[in-house]
Parts: sequence; C-alpha cells; structure tokens
Amino acid sequence: MRLPYDRPPAIGRPFIQLAHEVAAAIMQTIEAGWRVGKCASISTAARGEVEITERLREGMRRALEEEELPWREEMIVLPGTESLSHPDLPRPDGRTDIPIFMIGIWLGHRVHEPHAIVECKRVDGSNADLCRLYVVEGMDRFRQGHYSENHSTAFMAGYVIAGNERTAVDRINQYLTSKGVFGGHGSADAERLRPSSILAGGWAWESRHGRATGSPVELHHAFLTFSEA
Repeated sequence: MRLPYDRPPAIGRPFIQLAHEVAAAIMQTIEAGWRVGKCASISTAARGEVEITERLREGMRRALEEEELPWREEMIVLPGTESLSHPDLPRPDGRTDIPIFMIGIWLGHRVHEPHAIVECKRVDGSNADLCRLYVVEGMDRFRQGHYSENHSTAFMAGYVIAGNERTAVDRINQYLTSKGVFGGHGSADAERLRPSSILAGGWAWESRHGRATGSPVELHHAFLTFSEA
C-alpha cells in the first residue's frame, strides 16, 4: 500500500498536512498496537501513564512487524523525544509521548521532525479530574501550538482505566462545554469530540480546533479499554 501525502510549501518551515488515509493508518496502528502489545491486560496497579505508553509503543512496533499492515514499510514509531514548539526556541520546551515518522514525507521533503505526534492520557468517565487533564494537558497542547504547531493533524490515545469509551467521551465533552470559549478562536461546543469520520467503531473519535498560531488542527482520538483480571 502506498500512502498519499500532500505536498508542503517549498520554503519556510514545512507544513505537514496528512491525507485522511494516513490519519486512518496511524489510528489503526494505535489500535493494533494495543491488541498486539496486550496492553488491555495490564493490571490495575500498573496503570501508570508512562508504563502503559511504553507498552503501547512496543505494541505498535510489533504490529507493524507482525500484523501485515499494508503501510508497515512506510511508518516508524519513535521513542519519546524532547520537542520545540517553535524552531527559534533555544531549548526544548516539551516532550512528546509517541512521535511517528513517515518514510514518504522524508523521501519527498526531508522533514527531520516527527511527522505526527500521539499524546497519551488516562481517562475515566467517573473521574472529572482525569477528563479535565485530558483536555488541559492533552488537547490544549495541540490547540495552543505547543505540540504539532506545523501539523494539520494530531493524535491522542486515551487509556480508559475505568468505565467505557462513551462515558469518558461524555465527561470530556461536559468539561469542554463548561470551559466555554477557547481563547477567542471558537466555542468549546463546536470543538467537542464526535464519532470519527474516517474509521468505524466506538473507540475512534475526532475534534477540530482553531489555533492562535495559524490554521486549525484536527485531532483524532483513540480510546483504549482494559480487561479486568
């Protein structure tokens, strides 16, 4: 399978605009990595964000090697890396959870930065604080341009440590509604999570957000559930 890529500008910092097929491939790799890495069977006691993310990263790599995914020769799952929200900064101001490198973008445009970023957060529909952090320390980092400032598309993995995907989404949307306007760039209601337009299944959601730094960002959300012992 040959994934399509939109061509970035010839000068200045390249703007990475992933086609929907590429976004769907990344989401499917996240979901396959969750299954292959047996992340769903992690015990309750071990459900720290860092430990789960490392299991997911390894699972995604194994899925690309073992699952015969059509794009397996076009995608590289990188270690977590320090990141710059803007190239002029003198030192990194963030750390990305799961950066992704696409061979097609590299060969065509020699973009050295990660071509997609997956931010990972724990969620629980009965825990208002975790759902608030999913927004404040997850979605807002993309909306504010702290992560993926030159990307049109970004990704989040929500580890549903209790309950199910729907209850987590409902609580996140409840927080977005209560938060009101996002920095003057649109109402929170318009930026609520809705079912994915590129993938079927209750685990896949999406949202769209205006950014003070430039064009909007489209977020794709993978909500991943656990199996209780």
